[in-house]
Amino acid sequence: MCDKTANYTINKRAMNSHIPNIKLFFAATWTCLSSISLSFADIRLPHLLGNNMVLQRDTQVKFWGWADPGERVRVTTSWNGKTDSIIASDDGRWELRMATPRAGGPYAILFRGKNTIELTNVLIGEVWICSGQSNMAMNGTSGLTDIQQELPRADRNDIRFFKIPRTSTSDRQDDCQANWTVCDSVTLNTFSAVGYFFGKRLADTLGVPIGLIEAAWGGTSAEVWTPAHAISKSPLLKNNAEKITPSDHWPTKPGLAFNGMIAPLTPFKIAGTIWYQGENNVGPYSSDYDSLLTTLIHTWRSEWQHDFPFYLVQIAPYRYPVPLSAALLREAQTNVLSLPNTAMVLTTDLVADTTDVHPTNKKDVGMRLANVALAQHYGLRQITHQHPIYKHVSIDQDSIFVAFDHAENGLDIVNPSEHHFLIAGKDRVFHKAQVKVRGNVLVFWNAGIKNPVAVRYGFDNTATASLFNKAGMPAIPFRTDRWPVDRQ
Repeated sequence: MCDKTANYTINKRAMNSHIPNIKLFFAATWTCLSSISLSFADIRLPHLLGNNMVLQRDTQVKFWGWADPGERVRVTTSWNGKTDSIIASDDGRWELRMATPRAGGPYAILFRGKNTIELTNVLIGEVWICSGQSNMAMNGTSGLTDIQQELPRADRNDIRFFKIPRTSTSDRQDDCQANWTVCDSVTLNTFSAVGYFFGKRLADTLGVPIGLIEAAWGGTSAEVWTPAHAISKSPLLKNNAEKITPSDHWPTKPGLAFNGMIAPLTPFKIAGTIWYQGENNVGPYSSDYDSLLTTLIHTWRSEWQHDFPFYLVQIAPYRYPVPLSAALLREAQTNVLSLPNTAMVLTTDLVADTTDVHPTNKKDVGMRLANVALAQHYGLRQITHQHPIYKHVSIDQDSIFVAFDHAENGLDIVNPSEHHFLIAGKDRVFHKAQVKVRGNVLVFWNAGIKNPVAVRYGFDNTATASLFNKAGMPAIPFRTDRWPVDRQ
């Protein structure tokens, strides 16, 4: 993607100087519209269209809502003074598309039927969804030190939050009970820490307003975020979903969180999604997570009619009770990267306690996600963002050579005494391997194994990072075999 940063700079003084002009503009607009017949019925907007919102820049955005059937709704935007109108359908719904300018604001939008709705303090910038389970939802109230340190300097007019309450429903919803808020010490304390650090990095680097929509629920599996009709089309996914243990604390049936927390967002133009989920899918069907997440991504993109970026966080090292169950899920997460416009960031070097499924370092996770977005979506290719990933393997006598992508300047091994490098012969029994680096190739061997056939790195529930590229990015765990895994 081309580098568009030349168009991103905002005059922040100008952002705060538009308000008087907006008032004059709408005073004139109301005078003009006062001659319109007052036979119109009241119009209503979804909560997602509200004061303080951020709209996606340089595109066609959708405005929508409800009115009486046959009612004409007029929409006027202050950034260009244009008015467009639409007649509500027989079921009272209406929608229209209008062009947004380059990043900036604040602006106002006027909706006019019998009643008038004026939205103010609207910014134009970049909008991202932050979704998943508890590691995405964690915030300042969770005691995160990084967020507590941010609170004294949290007043950021260029960062806006829309936090969706946890909503589980079998019926698809077209609205959600939330409101856009400006980032400050109060609103930040209860918003996703990963989302905030992601958005802050984007705002500081691009110089544009950032709108962040949090749709996260601790304990949820990916099935509940996937439309039920998509799960039902796959015998594999349907069978797995039917065996999820019910819970009193979160939904467990397919589509329930999607219906209440994602469906209301689908008319709203977004730049992309960051996703931190997977812990609750660790178990008997860990290996099927790639099919599940692939289905989720396809259906979300279909709902938005946009192949937006989808960036995920690989689940952190943790002592899950079933051996290798998390390793298999991480492998499945890696497999999802075969989809276009996806990427993954690691946490294997960011965990201090593998007995806690909620690592407290959310700042670096958010920063890594932002660096991926800056490099891959916004064209700032010079930003370090790629993890070394297993490319291909070759065997020469008693050694196995593994080559990596994204390690052009070489590899580094940290704590080689840790049991993260394994090698096996034809008996399929893995032993600790000796390893050495040759450029972007890692050489495995074990003096006691003749004619080895497979190696693994970090393929364990609790393995932390031992292998990095020269830019300090940890390598993605992998195995070269595809043998059945005994998880007993």
